Amino acid sequence: MRKGVEMASKTSEEAPTPEEILDDASERMGKSVEFLKRDLNTVRTGRATTALVEHIPADYYGTPTPLSQMSTISAPDAEMILIQPWDRQSLGAIERAIQQSSIGLNPANDGTVIRVPVPPLSQERRQDLVKSLGKKVEDAKVAVRNVRRDAQEKVRGLEKNKDISQDESKRAQDDLQKRTDSHVAGIDSYWAIKVEEMMKV
Repeated sequence: MRKGVEMASKTSEEAPTPEEILDDASERMGKSVEFLKRDLNTVRTGRATTALVEHIPADYYGTPTPLSQMSTISAPDAEMILIQPWDRQSLGAIERAIQQSSIGLNPANDGTVIRVPVPPLSQERRQDLVKSLGKKVEDAKVAVRNVRRDAQEKVRGLEKNKDISQDESKRAQDDLQKRTDSHVAGIDSYWAIKVEEMMKV
């Protein structure tokens, strides 16, 4: 309890340093980028990939459980995903979960493994996907820039309260801009790879 009181008094007395503000901003920007990557990994690109089904939750004895935690998942070729449940009793639940998910694939259960054929996407469907996912990419960039704005306000607050000098404030804001640019460039680079993957026949 005493430790909590000490931390509370430290928080109320001491303003965060520019480094702490920047590190926190970097961490939050990184989370936005990671969230986008996870999101895009679950999208069909016309190639079979285990990421398409890993996070789909299936009912496992009353508990929604991601498929990756109840089976071995592999993609032996570009048009097939294989799911081998560790508990054969869960075959039906896994099959239902895939059918009810938004990925639009039809699993086949042979009593031992579940085969999920991944048919190639039409060119038109690929272009639609690129367009709709581009919105998610823009949202991720907006999230990164919102973190920058928030951190910028905190740094300017330190300068206003005379906790740091004008020079320190400028250095911190320049550093913040570099970190922002780096995360946005990371998003663009990942998106370019994803688009190439989606448009590849």
